[in-house]
Amino acid sequence: MVVMRLRRVGTRSKPYYRIVVADRRSPRDGKFIELIGTYNPHKKEKAEKIVLDGERASYWLKQGAQPSVRVTSFLKELGVK
Repeated sequence: MVVMRLRRVGTRSKPYYRIVVADRRSPRDGKFIELIGTYNPHKKEKAEKIVLDGERASYWLKQGAQPSVRVTSFLKELGVK
């Protein structure tokens, strides 16, 4: 099964996340199929916090990818779903 989830990158005290499409069996920070966006919780403005390719996200949703709880909230916030 294919999922859309966050992949953690960055340093220990300053996490930065990539929104990826991956196989459910792969580890959180392991192999992924496609990078579709980023999430930086340290930015002040909402528009800078979440950068997401809505076209690719909707493509993967149509293909049956299941978004995680956090990615679902991002999709609703940006009006992709």
